[in-house]
Amino acid sequence: MWMRQWPASRLRWNSLASPVAGRAAALAFSLVCLLAWPAAQAEENMKEPQCVVLLHGLARTAHAMKKMETALEKTGYTVVNQGYPSTKHPIQTLAAQTLPAALAQCPDEGSVHFVTHSMGGILLRQYLSKHTIPRLGRTVMLGPPNQGSEVVDRLGAWAPFQWFNGPAGSQMGTGSDSVPIQLGSVDFPVGVIAGNQTINFLLSTQLPGPNDGKVTVERTKVEGMQDHLVLPVTHPFMMRSGAVIEQVKVFLATGAFSK
Repeated sequence: MWMRQWPASRLRWNSLASPVAGRAAALAFSLVCLLAWPAAQAEENMKEPQCVVLLHGLARTAHAMKKMETALEKTGYTVVNQGYPSTKHPIQTLAAQTLPAALAQCPDEGSVHFVTHSMGGILLRQYLSKHTIPRLGRTVMLGPPNQGSEVVDRLGAWAPFQWFNGPAGSQMGTGSDSVPIQLGSVDFPVGVIAGNQTINFLLSTQLPGPNDGKVTVERTKVEGMQDHLVLPVTHPFMMRSGAVIEQVKVFLATGAFSK
């Protein structure tokens, strides 16, 4: 019976390629599983109601968090995009007024998560220093001045700064009277995303080390946080970054960022 004769070189190639192809296929399968796991975890979490409260930063409005709101709603969360008059009152007053109003809009069952930008994270920490939040889930803070900002140290006494930022803006320096520093460590699941790009080169000259134009990477950290991630984003626009939004989804679902 006629049989095709394969060249010896072809046989040697096949014998080498098969293990390589097998390892490549196994690696590809592992990557697919890794990428799919957060989505699967989020789907599992959605079996009970999940509320996410969004808190914008200083001198911003709820509109700044609109893209985040839409993305999280599409994932299946109930989203409360809470606005507040950030330049009108001190941090303590803003926290006492804003958090109860936001929490009242969440379902009566299931976890309550938070995604905050800049000073929004300080409002949450301030509120939790005085109150508890039943069913508190996970929190992602975007560019939070958790250890204050040198920008406030240098410009806080300047009248135009006070006029634009209000009383809360002057409370976020790095001295002993800094509200964020006085709040101490966190005891709830927190992931922090810091930016290392800037569009405000003038303010960046006031900041030692990598920064997002308002806060240094180092000063976004807080004792007790669960994870920390640095991305190439700027302070004013990080909440609209697709990469940031995807990392927010991953942390809310799993309690860690994808690195």
